[in-house]
Amino acid sequence: MKRYHLKYFLTLIAVAGLSACTNLEIEETDSFISEGFQGIQEPASALSQLYNQVDGALGDQANTFALNEVTTDEQLVPTRGADWGDNGRWRKLHQHEWGLEETDIITPFDQWNANQLLASQILDDRSNASPDVAAQARFLRAFSMYLVLDLYGQVPYRDVTLSSSEVPTVLTGAAAVDFILSDLDAAIAELPALSAGTGEQNRASKASARYLKAKVLLNRHIFENQLTGGGGTPNAADMQEVVNLVDAIADDGYALQEGYFEIFESSADTETIWFGDAANTGNRIYNGLHYNNIGEGAGGWNGFSTLAEFYDLFEGDPNQNRFESSLFTAQIDGQEERRGGVPSIGVPFTGAPGTSDKNGFELGSDVGVGFLVGQQYGVEGNALQDRQANPLVFSRGFVDGNGQPSLINNSERTGIRVMKYQARFDGAFTGHVIWFRYSDAHLMKAEAILRGASGGDALALVNELRVLRGATLLGSLSEQDLLDERGRELYVEHWRRNDMIRFGQYLRNWEFKGDAEIGNATRNLFPIPLPQLLANPNLQQNPGY
Repeated sequence: MKRYHLKYFLTLIAVAGLSACTNLEIEETDSFISEGFQGIQEPASALSQLYNQVDGALGDQANTFALNEVTTDEQLVPTRGADWGDNGRWRKLHQHEWGLEETDIITPFDQWNANQLLASQILDDRSNASPDVAAQARFLRAFSMYLVLDLYGQVPYRDVTLSSSEVPTVLTGAAAVDFILSDLDAAIAELPALSAGTGEQNRASKASARYLKAKVLLNRHIFENQLTGGGGTPNAADMQEVVNLVDAIADDGYALQEGYFEIFESSADTETIWFGDAANTGNRIYNGLHYNNIGEGAGGWNGFSTLAEFYDLFEGDPNQNRFESSLFTAQIDGQEERRGGVPSIGVPFTGAPGTSDKNGFELGSDVGVGFLVGQQYGVEGNALQDRQANPLVFSRGFVDGNGQPSLINNSERTGIRVMKYQARFDGAFTGHVIWFRYSDAHLMKAEAILRGASGGDALALVNELRVLRGATLLGSLSEQDLLDERGRELYVEHWRRNDMIRFGQYLRNWEFKGDAEIGNATRNLFPIPLPQLLANPNLQQNPGY
């Protein structure tokens, strides 16, 4: 840190020397004495820009997604030869050995604070936004601040009515939660009550704001104690409000839906509360597929995988996960629906919407859904090979060339791959990635009841979902059971880190976590980026960094 202080001191000396011998009269045209923010001329256009920025930040497989998923037991990215090394970027996240200058930590802090600033500018009276535009901006500001609070524990907030030279205040704990809840209450009052299944859920509604409010309340006791190291205790009134909010979402027609992988198609359904139309499904599909999946010149990126211990949370044969065909209707390894499977042949091409022809089959229909393990096949039923002509068999483990467990020097075939969106539709680049889903709200209600709220039976709610997913009914329900169920239902949907922290599991051991990081409470938050600390003295580095 001393070099920054010295640099600043030398700069002051230079400025002082110049002022002694130079007329430094500032012209009115100089940019740094401009009048400052005077309102947005077209707030509706700015709102569209804000939605695009939110979708872009969430849709990337790096940054926010990486912090929420790769730092857990759900996702990891081994180095395969020279691929995915990236100076240890991915390995450090999974092992909880990140430092202060990781791009995946710096970028989200910048993105979500920029998003909440744009929302504040839209909300400024001088922008004269319509009530609907203002309500959506309030929702997006609350969401952006929620993510900053969840990831970093400190939320810089700039009052756009003040001079741009003013240093942003910093909200933490209860103050941050109260600010976010205030925005959400105002948004709920003004947003439309959008019925489920309209296909218009790419914009905020009362249901999406209620969902986010329930998420904030469920985590309030965590957020209010982030910087002091304590976990806190859920408030009974908060838990009851979670139940009430989920019931209000259901009153708009949102409900559990049969056909798990059909939920992630672009057609309207009763599950989707909010989706991003400026985010395409390509990142979610291609980041784990092998180079030879799908077809010549259109293969995957061969990176992201899951741990065998997470895969084993699902019912079915631990070593095989097969379908009789790629219509995903005939599991043959005893697996529950959500675990998906690998087809042995593609779907004959019929010209169905969103599909294209490859040798008489639907392009991409040879790619399974859920968890891909074992031999992979082409659309004509041919067994695929890797680039070294080895059978393309995705394995449970991650080993180096000597057969030892490792995240480096892996082959192209290690690791179970995860596939929630189907590669057979629209070339796998459909603009429809789900951010909020009713199944999550349903499980939030079960959790609130498990933590003391009234309004139903938590076990019955979980079993209601399990019946739809073709899973065996549970005879009892513990916190561990509920965390596992959330993992099975919501995998790679951005919620694993948040859930594991709330259930006290984020600091436990899992495969490849650094030994010194097991139980290290410092890792419950990410560090504040150094440039932000230098720019804003109201920020303090998080404990342990």
